[in-house]
Amino acid sequence: QVRLVESGGGVVQAGGSLRLSCTIPGRTFSSYGMGWFRQAPGRAREFVSSITWTGDKTYYADSVKGRFTISKDNGKNTVYLQMNSLKPEDTAVYFCAADKTGWANPHYEYDYWGQGTQVTVSS
Repeated sequence: QVRLVESGGGVVQAGGSLRLSCTIPGRTFSSYGMGWFRQAPGRAREFVSSITWTGDKTYYADSVKGRFTISKDNGKNTVYLQMNSLKPEDTAVYFCAADKTGWANPHYEYDYWGQGTQVTVSS
């Protein structure tokens, strides 16, 4: 079983920034595509951003384009989601996920998931 561990969530005022991190303890994740998803109360889980295993292609939901940036550091076995200009509507539990194909297609079913980290943006 592959376990993903997210960190970096918290409470921030609108317009602020947070950086989420996700790692896979004990595993080299350089061959995985990595994605971030989020789920707000009463809503379905939605795609936020993803990055291919090579790191040369990224995807973003329209709602976060220009504000969020995904990156990965294979040496540190970590993927990041830098979130700037946060809005109250970004409030959600954010989940990290790994895709064994490496292509990080936003529409794929990802294979492994973390437990999630709460992000709360106050107005």
